[in-house]
Amino acid sequence: MANLFAVLFGSFARDVGIDLGTANTLVFLEGQGICIQEPSVVAVDKRSKRVLAIGAEAKEMVGRTPASIVAIRPLRDGVISDFDITEKMLHYFIHKVHPRRGLFGSKPRVVIGIPSGVTEVEKRAVHEAALSAGARYAYLVEEPMAAAIGAGLPVGESVGSMVVDIGGGTTEVAVTALGGIVVSRSIRVAGDEMDEVIIQHCRQKYNLLIGERMAERTKIAIGSAYPLPEEQTITVRGRDLITGLPEAVQVSSVEIREALSGPLEVIIETVREALDETPPELMADLMEQGIVLAGGGSLLQGLPERLSEETRMRVYRAEDPMTCVARGAGAIASDLDRYHKVLATLQRGSVSSSRSA
Repeated sequence: MANLFAVLFGSFARDVGIDLGTANTLVFLEGQGICIQEPSVVAVDKRSKRVLAIGAEAKEMVGRTPASIVAIRPLRDGVISDFDITEKMLHYFIHKVHPRRGLFGSKPRVVIGIPSGVTEVEKRAVHEAALSAGARYAYLVEEPMAAAIGAGLPVGESVGSMVVDIGGGTTEVAVTALGGIVVSRSIRVAGDEMDEVIIQHCRQKYNLLIGERMAERTKIAIGSAYPLPEEQTITVRGRDLITGLPEAVQVSSVEIREALSGPLEVIIETVREALDETPPELMADLMEQGIVLAGGGSLLQGLPERLSEETRMRVYRAEDPMTCVARGAGAIASDLDRYHKVLATLQRGSVSSSRSA
């Protein structure tokens, strides 16, 4: 009888935490940890509107597709720019970690991280996309809060904590205490903006047109926010804008650091503004605890040292900073009773009805 029940209804759904990022989507599955870490890219046939590839396979097509195929990033600056494509992408990722088994396979509860500066309309768009993609219940949590939980900060205690989450499309700065966000800042300057200034630098200085992937590779290899112990160079390949022919040039970490100075100054100023608004009692905690960096953008070389010099406080990266938001969302999904207060306003009304689900 038990075997028949399992065949008909499938196993009970395990809760899912999702970091729906502009550059990458990460999925945390209860009991397993991070199961998916793939680019937020979807390849679509322009004529039939059929989805051809999602994630890593689709990213390989960026800049290399024929005219009939377009590689789309359905999220821009941390929010949905193409609802239908986002829904299909979410459906793919949810089904990949949680395929429905049996005739009446159960659906998972899903917690999704969103930027703290999004509008109610943008929140609802993410919520509806998750439900349409196969979630039984969908909850939203602001990314800096999820990042703080994923980084192991004591968000539920009276002590103040500060997290700077630098993603692909947005940078989130937040001071947390007693299960809530006391001060927050969200700006649409992050990893993508850094890639763009590298593209512009190569165009202006070398008349060289490079793609997003080449710019990202350059940023990861030699990009820095602080002078390196040993400066480095990399060969950048693209198209010469004068001759139209392939060209390769050597660029140094010094000039890439100068190119990145604009976006970095904006991020640093945002951190300063958040500190300026922090109550004195919490500021004392921050001076003792330090500032935690999370998100893929925080992996830029020398960023902790630069921020520490600018703020006169200890700054350090969280363990595995790229997965902080997903791990935090997964922790919330696994223990809604404990974390229900941190959920975004849109969802609080439905928490009580779904805790027992």
